[in-house]
Amino acid sequence: MRVLREGAAADAQPNSDSIVDRVYEQTKTMAVLFEFKPGERLNEGDIAKRLGVSRTPLREALNRLTTEGFLRFVPGKGFFCRELDANEIFDLYELRKTIEVAAVQLVVERAQDQDIDSLLSFLDETGPDPGERTTAELVALDETFHERLIAMSGNAEMLRVLHNVNARIRFVRWIDMDRANRVNTQMDHRHILSAVKARDAKACAGALERHIDRRLDQISGAIKEGYAKIYVPQLRAGVR
Repeated sequence: MRVLREGAAADAQPNSDSIVDRVYEQTKTMAVLFEFKPGERLNEGDIAKRLGVSRTPLREALNRLTTEGFLRFVPGKGFFCRELDANEIFDLYELRKTIEVAAVQLVVERAQDQDIDSLLSFLDETGPDPGERTTAELVALDETFHERLIAMSGNAEMLRVLHNVNARIRFVRWIDMDRANRVNTQMDHRHILSAVKARDAKACAGALERHIDRRLDQISGAIKEGYAKIYVPQLRAGVR
């Protein structure tokens, strides 16, 4: 009987974990999209009902999102949606730039030629023309490029941190993408990859740094537009 109980417990655990993971992903999407208003206190009962779960897996997901910087927790008051803070976003852009520039030095040393060629093919397939893609889809393509580039460093921890940073700045990047010229963006990507293929770490790092770099006033302007999209529903359509 003990073996059966242990087996049953082992079977139950992955199911419990999968519920928490699902709730985490759903709640993270809501936080990234600012479906909660900036500074808003989260109603755990309403969210649990909406997701069809108890408060226990929801609380685990909210704690995890707080640790990762997507939410804030105030003792005695509960969980709150993070604000769109220009200085915080600026710091995150600096962190992103630092990680990618450091990682690309390793990419130059370690990347396999076939992986570089595969990423070049990705650029060919997705093309410089935005076509009918939404802003959210264009940002997803851009994130894919950068994450595949950094994956070639072989450093999983750098990639994990970059993935978190990308999610935390994603809403602002939607605004940034609306302002950007995709043709120029794709040209930047090709210059970066060309430098990787030439094994020129200095040129690669320089091109990547210029590509990512944002001034505080640029970020502040994007945030103002971001608040407009959050509070005027029809403006959000382009990022869905």
